[in-house]
Amino acid sequence: MKEELVILVNEKDEKIGLMPKMEAHEKALLHRAFSVFIFNKKKELLLQQRALTKYHSPGLWTNTCCSHQRDGETNLEAGKRRLFEEMGFTTTLKETTSFIYKAPFDNGLTEHEYDHILIGEYDGTPNINPKEVASWKWMSLESVQEDIKANPGQYTAWFKIIFDKFYKHISV
Repeated sequence: MKEELVILVNEKDEKIGLMPKMEAHEKALLHRAFSVFIFNKKKELLLQQRALTKYHSPGLWTNTCCSHQRDGETNLEAGKRRLFEEMGFTTTLKETTSFIYKAPFDNGLTEHEYDHILIGEYDGTPNINPKEVASWKWMSLESVQEDIKANPGQYTAWFKIIFDKFYKHISV
């Protein structure tokens, strides 16, 4: 299987090149990414627990899905594609905001991403891909915020950053 390429960007989110995903994470180079937040009619957030086989942050809880855009793919197209690949459903998404973060991991890799936050609504039951997702649950934003404070080690770095700095952009 050919390694996935990420889109390298500058701090204005302008494409400056392509690079294999692992190499970009080894070199901590800024690249484009997205984080999807799906809510139900009760305004609960659909969280996923990352598969235990993931190369970083295995078993941690995070937003509904996240990944990297492919060359030529819009943020919304990428979000819909990955939502289906990980959670087994699609829905209409909208862009809210974006931010840059850098998070080193214990395995020597670093996420340095220009992350676009996408939100949508869904009331069904996900059909998770076990290669990507270990489990899932619905939680109110207030409960998530309280649990992050009580158990910060159970959540991904980017999810905690989004909750800390961009909370108003993820509520529906």
